[in-house]
Amino acid sequence: MFLWITLGIIVVLAIVVLLKAVRIVPQAYAGIVERFGKYRITLTAGLNIVTPFVDRVRYQIDLREQVVSFPPQPVITEDNLVVSIDTVIYFQVTNPVAATYEIANYIQAIEQLTMTTLRNIIGGITLEQALTSRDDINQSLRGVLDEATGRWGIRVNRVELKGIDPPPSIKDSMEKQMRADRDKRAAILTAEGSRQAAILTAEGAKQAAILTAEGDREAVILRSQGDRESRILRAQGEGQAILTVFQAIHDGSPDQALLAYQYLQMLPKIAEGDANKVWIVPSEIGRALEGLGSAVGSIQGIPADTAGPKQRVDYDTGSALDQSGEVGESLASAHEQVAAAIAAAEAAARTGGGGGKPGQPPQPPQPPQPPQPDQPDQPSQPGASRMEPPEAPPPRQ
Repeated sequence: MFLWITLGIIVVLAIVVLLKAVRIVPQAYAGIVERFGKYRITLTAGLNIVTPFVDRVRYQIDLREQVVSFPPQPVITEDNLVVSIDTVIYFQVTNPVAATYEIANYIQAIEQLTMTTLRNIIGGITLEQALTSRDDINQSLRGVLDEATGRWGIRVNRVELKGIDPPPSIKDSMEKQMRADRDKRAAILTAEGSRQAAILTAEGAKQAAILTAEGDREAVILRSQGDRESRILRAQGEGQAILTVFQAIHDGSPDQALLAYQYLQMLPKIAEGDANKVWIVPSEIGRALEGLGSAVGSIQGIPADTAGPKQRVDYDTGSALDQSGEVGESLASAHEQVAAAIAAAEAAARTGGGGGKPGQPPQPPQPPQPPQPDQPDQPSQPGASRMEPPEAPPPRQ
């Protein structure tokens, strides 16, 4: 019986010793082992064997990156404004022994160090710089904390300013300032838009005026060309009409009586119109009356020359309208005759008058005469013209 009790005590002691000797450390943790109150070894993750009743695992240090958020702290800026700043620290234990024996409470130490460093950095800048330079503040704060906590076996990976809260009055002033800035930018953009619109409108008006001026110029040019062509055609038509009338008159051989009669017929048209108060009688009217009187006294209604004109020109209006080809041929022949006369005049001018007397100007060529019928012989006197009327026969008894 005693043997069984002794055996049971030995088994229990063996189990207790085994439990004291075996230590299991979780992943990302480190165990600090002390022997008789003095640091002996650092246990890594996994199964570890220590001396029972002699070695003791004093601390288990978390080696993972830790995040600590500190409450808002009042900080005074360079322009004497009190702002509340809360920070977030990301750190990691790199040396468990130093974190255990170099500092009593490294989290509290990091918090106090962060507050003092933050007051030092914010005290050297203004509120506007603090609001707009968070990255610079974070880098400066991280550099100071990492340098101070390095000997504690702690590495500060990142520092963030979670919030910067100025006083309510400062917030109101900042809002008014930002509203004024926005209004100014809106006014500037509106003015720039108005300017661009005015510039575009002016450019459009300029282009429209240029196009209108070009159109007017083209219209004036085309209108002038049309007027010129119409005048040329009208002049050509009048020239052809004059040539035709001249040829008809020349072929008809009018006498002085006919010319005087035509002249007298034109006199009443001179006096036409209600505004004509004074009628000036031309000096040539006497000559016309004398010629008409002599013609009437000698002819008495019956011309002496019964042979008729040298050549009668009959115009059949109906056939002329129907047979436009013949009229065109007659006009073409008239043009050819005129061109031949002009060429002859130019040749005579170049050769010195065409065989005339020296020193006398060349005489213009006479238009070609059509064949004349037989007429009674007339005395050829110098200076006599074929346009003079023939002598009238003696009056009947």
